[in-house]
Amino acid sequence: MLYPKRTKFRKYQKGRCKSGAVEGTPLAFGKYGIKSCEAGRISYQTIEAARRAISRKFRRSGQIWVRVFADIPITSKPTEVRMGKGKGNPTGWITRISEGQILFEMDGVTLSNAQQAAALASQKFNLSTKFVQWYA
Repeated sequence: MLYPKRTKFRKYQKGRCKSGAVEGTPLAFGKYGIKSCEAGRISYQTIEAARRAISRKFRRSGQIWVRVFADIPITSKPTEVRMGKGKGNPTGWITRISEGQILFEMDGVTLSNAQQAAALASQKFNLSTKFVQWYA
């Protein structure tokens, strides 16, 4: 699982997801990619599940670049606990995704194989995505 070794603060505020991405919109490493069509949050388990789906489809041939990193801690209070008494303990990690941001990049595989892998990975996300291709 991917999460940071240490952070400046233990607990962060929720924040808002920006609608238009400034950075991370063009393909930088591979020929194919998965791009988000809407803003939202993705957990570290979701990123890992999508990465595993892509690598299983490729059967360890080709290359995968994960362009997002879950670096914001999420807190939750235990079940059946009354309101108040402060914020809950950190339970997981998320990343904020803005619209148009590249999530994954792929290279070294055929177009049809990359499209099938992107379809498998996009089923893991709770936001809509689309397959993008690099044009020379």
